[in-house]
Amino acid sequence: MDQDESDISLSATEIEKFFTCPYCWQEISFLIDTTQTEIDFVEDCEVCCHPIAVHCEIANGDIMTFEGAKAQ
Repeated sequence: MDQDESDISLSATEIEKFFTCPYCWQEISFLIDTTQTEIDFVEDCEVCCHPIAVHCEIANGDIMTFEGAKAQ
């Protein structure tokens, strides 16, 4: 998914990525470090506390793909 209107650039190296939790369906956000080219991590939803597996690909400081899925 490309960067959209709901993403907020916090600095030259971070973007706050908004998306829907795959468990509780609430809108949440994670900070994405745009100095990396690929990021994989697991973080708990700030609303329901379930683990979310995040995969993100970045090019030229922009989020090219973003996936947030239920962690296995």
